[in-house]
Amino acid sequence: MLNRFDFTDMMSAFLVLFAVIDIIGSIPIIINLRANGRGVKSLKAVLLSFGLMLMFFYAGDVILNLFHVDINSFAVAGGLVIFLMSLEMILDVEIFKNQGPMKEATLVPLVFPLLAGPGAFTTLLSLRAQYDPLNILIALLLNMIFVYVVLKLTEPIQRFFGKGGIYVTRKFFGIILLAISIRLVADNISFLIDVINKQPLP
Repeated sequence: MLNRFDFTDMMSAFLVLFAVIDIIGSIPIIINLRANGRGVKSLKAVLLSFGLMLMFFYAGDVILNLFHVDINSFAVAGGLVIFLMSLEMILDVEIFKNQGPMKEATLVPLVFPLLAGPGAFTTLLSLRAQYDPLNILIALLLNMIFVYVVLKLTEPIQRFFGKGGIYVTRKFFGIILLAISIRLVADNISFLIDVINKQPLP
């Protein structure tokens, strides 16, 4: 198993997931939820998010197979979704609207869609076209640990960064996501083109 571990790949996957989950950018939302008397249970939120993402990580292939979609095609689609998410972060626009129920703050909107939302699900499967699953799982686990720390220390972190610091951090990771989405699409389109070119002519 250790020979499958690659620190560079793990860190790349970590940064992608960190940017998509965007827990730092979600700090004002979390503080607002708590200020409105809506309790946020940090450990429960992290465990539920981790469980949902693990389930999708392993069952995603089965779902794709049902629709006869290969992982590289999904990675291209995922790259386009990540591209739109990066535009949200960079341009301060809302492309993906949250219209779900708002009864339980820990489940909605914290677990879904803030932590384990469509973007995270798409990114996990897209990363499988790039990296070994072991490196992705370690990156996901480290992200969940970081999320737990942030949820427990939300107010001190906001005081440390300030609104301006959180805003700049969100922009920075938006640009990183933009670059990652372009690479993801380019790499997998190249793979698909190679596969098509190798197909025998009728």
